[in-house]
Amino acid sequence: MTVEQHWWNGDATARGRRDVYIRTDGQRWEVQAQIGGATGRSQVQTCPSRAAAVILASAWRGGRSTWREVPCQSGRAGSREAESAGR
Repeated sequence: MTVEQHWWNGDATARGRRDVYIRTDGQRWEVQAQIGGATGRSQVQTCPSRAAAVILASAWRGGRSTWREVPCQSGRAGSREAESAGR
């Protein structure tokens, strides 16, 4: 699975940090909500499409303006650049 989009709530403390990820393997889509950073708890929900994953990720973020999108190193844009470089 590659991370297509990643947001975090801007709180760097272990107790306050929240992350939301959209991931795909090219056919399946998942949204992961993580509480407490890398060592915290998380929940993963499978979605039928990218559009459904975007809707769920937005709902899990709750519409607060404090959420920040984190650039993904392995997202679609990076994959397209790698494909172009290989040609």
